[in-house]
Amino acid sequence: MGKQATEMLKGTLEGIVLAILSGQPAYGYEITAWLREQGFSDIAEGTIYALLVRVEQRGLVDVEKVPSEKGPPRKVYSLNAQGREYLEEFWRTWSFLAERLEQLREGGK
Repeated sequence: MGKQATEMLKGTLEGIVLAILSGQPAYGYEITAWLREQGFSDIAEGTIYALLVRVEQRGLVDVEKVPSEKGPPRKVYSLNAQGREYLEEFWRTWSFLAERLEQLREGGK
C-alpha cells in the first residue's frame, strides 16, 4: 500500500473494524489477519489494538475475556447497539463522500 492509501485508511479504519465486528465477534489478531488477507498488508497489529481500546472506551463494543490455549485470556470484541448506530452513521457518511468524489471524478456533473 502506498503512503496515500495508508493516510486514507487512517480516517476509515475505525469504521472498517466496526464493520468487521458487525459480522461476528473477533479478537485483535483475527481482525488484523483478516485485514491483511484483504490486502491491507501495512497495518500493524498495535494499530488495531489501540483502535479497539478506543472503541471500547467509547462504549461501541462489548468485550468478553475468553480462555486461550496459548497464554492469557483473549479479549473478544462484539459490536453493541451503540456501535451499530455509530456504524450506520459511518456508512451514511461514506456514501455521501463517495457520491461527491465520484461527481468530482466525472468532472463535476
